[in-house]
Amino acid sequence: MFYTYVIKSIDHDYYYKGHCQDVAKRLEEHNKGLTKSIKPFIPFKLVYVEEFSELSDAIKREKYFKSAAGRRFLKTKIFF
Repeated sequence: MFYTYVIKSIDHDYYYKGHCQDVAKRLEEHNKGLTKSIKPFIPFKLVYVEEFSELSDAIKREKYFKSAAGRRFLKTKIFF
């Protein structure tokens, strides 16, 4: 299975969207600072996740979340 996820910085008003096969492991990697671009914003908490059977679908959904329409959608699912 593949997942598209949204994590929120606990200390900052910052959201990160990504995709992976293991959400718990990926969140742990983010919180350990292994993703250099978001290291200044750790720690993170998981705020939204969707499951897909195909990697290509998870990638498409991540790209959607990063669009204006996707951000509007996420506002209805999580409280920004």
